[in-house]
Formats: sequence, C-alpha cells, structure tokens
Amino acid sequence: MLYRKITPCLLFDGRAHEAAKFYVSVFKKSKITFKGEHTTSFRIEGQDFVALNGPRVDFNWGVSFYVSCKDQKEINYYWNKLKAGGGEEQPCGWVKDKFGLSWQICPAILPKLISDKNKQKAKRTIQAMMKMKKLDITILKKAHAGKPK
Repeated sequence: MLYRKITPCLLFDGRAHEAAKFYVSVFKKSKITFKGEHTTSFRIEGQDFVALNGPRVDFNWGVSFYVSCKDQKEINYYWNKLKAGGGEEQPCGWVKDKFGLSWQICPAILPKLISDKNKQKAKRTIQAMMKMKKLDITILKKAHAGKPK
C-alpha cells in the first residue's frame, strides 16, 4: 500500500474516499492506490496521501498544500476546481476546498519575485499579492517591475 517514509494523512468525517476521488479528479497525474473500509490511499503528482474516516476534525491554516503553477491558465484551473462544490476563496492565493483543506495556488515565479535582491521590487510584489485572492501573474509582474496596472 504505502512505501514512503513520510506520507501526509488526512482525517475526514466519514468522507475519506469521497475526498480522495475529488482530489484525483482535480489533479491530472493522480490515482487512487488503495480503497479500504476506513482508509483510502491516493497519489497526486508522485506524492502519496492517506485519507482516513474518523471523527470530525476541522483543518486549519496551519497545514496547506502549495501548488506551483506554470501559468495563469493553470492557476485558474486549480483555483476553480478546488473551490468548486462549496470551497472558499482566501487571501493571497489561498483557497479552502469543500472539505476545509487549504491550498496555495501560486505561480511558479512567485518565490523569485518576492525574494528579489531589490527589496523595493519584492515589496511591491508582496503588496500587490496582499490585495488579491486568486493570484494574477500579470499584475504581480507589473508590480515587480514598478508599472501601474
């Protein structure tokens, strides 16, 4: 079933298999690897996960999954898929899915922009990001360059 040293384990209120099916439907390189009565295992982009049925436990911002996106089309795709069915938009590129799990949907270029050696460029990028929910690569790049919207 699992052969990894460390695997994220997520607890769902009797909805483990439903959650696994949802995540597998969102991410293209994914599959369910095991389905048992109380446990479902699945893999997304090579990362294994375990979903357990158990008592209701709310997820919080202390744990999230960061999704690095190559372009705006990919950001839009994951943002819309993960908020579908009752998810919530959150500030700064975060979205909470219908199960309450937090995801950061970010452009792959973001770490480079916000850690620029030019502190003013980095600061402008962060300030622009703080005003957004779903991140917009064009606006972030313009802020970094010091160009108005």
